[in-house]
Amino acid sequence: MDKIYEQTMLFDFYGELLTEHQRRIYEDVVYNDMSLGEIAEEQGISRQGVHDLVKRCDRILQGYEDKLHLVERFARAKEMVGRIGQLTMDSEEDSVQARENLAQIRRLSQELLKEL
Repeated sequence: MDKIYEQTMLFDFYGELLTEHQRRIYEDVVYNDMSLGEIAEEQGISRQGVHDLVKRCDRILQGYEDKLHLVERFARAKEMVGRIGQLTMDSEEDSVQARENLAQIRRLSQELLKEL
C-alpha cells in the first residue's frame, strides 16, 4: 500500500484516538501536505519534534490496525462490492452466465455481511 494512502486510511479510521495535538500535526502532514519545517514554525516546536511526533503517531495508528484490522476489513469489503458490481455488469448478456453470477453475488454478499 502506498505510504500516504496508508497513513490517510489509518488516520481516517483511528485518528480520533490521537490527542488533539497529535491529530492536528498528523493531519497537517498527511492531508495538508505541509513540510515538517512549516508545521514546526506554526506550532512553535522543533522540526525534529514534529518528525518524532509523526513517527510516534504512525506507530500508534499501526498498533490500532494490528489489533482491530478495520482498514483491512474495509479494503476487503470494498473489493467484494467491486466484484459484485462487475458481476452484475457481466450478467446482462447471457442468462446462463447471469445465473452463475447471481450465485457468486449471493456468496459475496454473505461474505460481506460477515465482514461487517
